[in-house]
Amino acid sequence: MNWSRTFTVARTDLKQLVQAKDFWMPMAFLGSLFFAIVPFFLLITITRIGNVEVVGQISQALDALPDAARAQVRGDTPEAQTGYALAVFLFAPVAVIVPLTISTAVGAATIVGERERGTGEFLAHSPAGVKEIYLGKLIASLVPGYATTLIGFGVYSLIVNLVVGPKVGGWFFPTAQWWLMILWVLPPFLAICLSLVLRLSAKVKSTAAAQQAAGLVSLPLIMIAYSQSTGVLFGAGYVPVIVGALAWAIALFSLHRGVRSVTRQRLLGVAGT
Repeated sequence: MNWSRTFTVARTDLKQLVQAKDFWMPMAFLGSLFFAIVPFFLLITITRIGNVEVVGQISQALDALPDAARAQVRGDTPEAQTGYALAVFLFAPVAVIVPLTISTAVGAATIVGERERGTGEFLAHSPAGVKEIYLGKLIASLVPGYATTLIGFGVYSLIVNLVVGPKVGGWFFPTAQWWLMILWVLPPFLAICLSLVLRLSAKVKSTAAAQQAAGLVSLPLIMIAYSQSTGVLFGAGYVPVIVGALAWAIALFSLHRGVRSVTRQRLLGVAGT
């Protein structure tokens, strides 16, 4: 195993991705929309709108939250409590959907795209082994999604603390549950999804087919990851920790098995299945 070759494969793919403005610009807009634009205008509207019927109705909906979640809500006014609840609980899907969407889109084209661009033959005859190629492709798929999440998470945290923080007694975000979700629960689900997507990318004959199949694979994983992330934020005790550990075990096993999907014959387009 030569990590230098692995990172060379990853760097090559990432350089090509940076040059593909028609790909990363929409993805950057997607991340900006969900992590910055929508949260900013929604939170600024809720916290500045005053004690009106809309805020009162939303704050009453907090009674539907689990006891552990209601106990976390801070603020002395309906708008402050509503802003806190929206900031901590409502935007959890963003941290799940955005990285899975971006990384899946990258991973779906990473291997079959080599054949379509005619570079598969060069990669197949390179000194890099199939395991190094696979891990390089995996890293190149993980980096855009998780980098977007970390940058977006930082921007979102700043917005939340500046807009909602003054209403609830100071900076409070990210909470411990959000750290658990971002660092422990999300990564293994992202790895599981990419391990499956890379297998599909190696086996199908076109990028379009890979993207369609990847969408079918990623959708149930997004739903599962979202449910677990919601459980973390709502206060599910040690269950998310256990589920995260199980997801890590499945991810490592799936990644190990996924190495077999990358062969030099498939890079050359000789074996399509």
